[in-house]
Amino acid sequence: MSSPLLFITACLIWGSTFFAITLQLGEVAPAVSVVYRFALASAVLFAWCAARGDRLLLPWRVQRWMMLQGAATFAASYICTYTSEQYLVSGLVAVLFALMVFWNPILNRIAFGNALGWRTWAAGIVAICGITLLFLHSIGDAWQQIRNGGDGHFLLGLMLALTATLASSVGNVVVVKVREQSDNVLLTMAWSMLWGTLLVALWVIVSGQHFSLPTTAKYWGGLLWLSLLGSVIAFAAYFTLIHRIGSDKAVYIGVVTPVISVLLSIQLEHYRPGAMEWLGMILCLSSVAWALQPNSSTTSKT
Repeated sequence: MSSPLLFITACLIWGSTFFAITLQLGEVAPAVSVVYRFALASAVLFAWCAARGDRLLLPWRVQRWMMLQGAATFAASYICTYTSEQYLVSGLVAVLFALMVFWNPILNRIAFGNALGWRTWAAGIVAICGITLLFLHSIGDAWQQIRNGGDGHFLLGLMLALTATLASSVGNVVVVKVREQSDNVLLTMAWSMLWGTLLVALWVIVSGQHFSLPTTAKYWGGLLWLSLLGSVIAFAAYFTLIHRIGSDKAVYIGVVTPVISVLLSIQLEHYRPGAMEWLGMILCLSSVAWALQPNSSTTSKT
């Protein structure tokens, strides 16, 4: 499949998954839903690999990187994402994930010594201004609630969503190391998702949460969408893109998916952003697009 088609596939699917997560909230604990999602996705991937004759076992030198990727991408990031959507509109969580455009080059600088240009820093400042405008009213309301004895769950949701974006970027750095050890995208995904599933299941048990089977068609429909399309298909497209064009360019997806997610939130969650919120989103997404533009010195080459 061509890179543009992989890009479009990931954008369309992930643009819808932030809302699909809300279909799973309420019936079971968020961490339990994460276990169900990636247990199903990893089982499908292992079956796929077995059907095409792949050798499923991989050496420990590869497994340790996949364990780390599973902990970051499929455990920490998704526990935080699912929990944050109990307190934030799904479209706003998607907008925050656009910040991965800045986390990725910073982490690649730390891990691999990649150059970090001035544009990334300048665009990052603009993005922070946009995020501030986007959440200014809500943060003010939440702070007032705390002063009046409220719980301030909005602020908790905001911090969890930001943590999720950082954990996902850590996973993007680790996947580079995974691909150095094995070029089998589907098999390494299967193992990483399995490790993430086991870690989240352990967290569920240790924290005293309970596994229970949901009963509504809405939940099961969301689970199938998130597992088969949002996990198997979209991540396969995304990790393939990282291998082909690098993580700094693959996160262009983070510019498109928030737009789709916000439009779905307006239509399906009755989210009604005001002028300040629209300005904040425009600033945030524009800064991301600016940060990802090629340098003039590069574009002038023939």
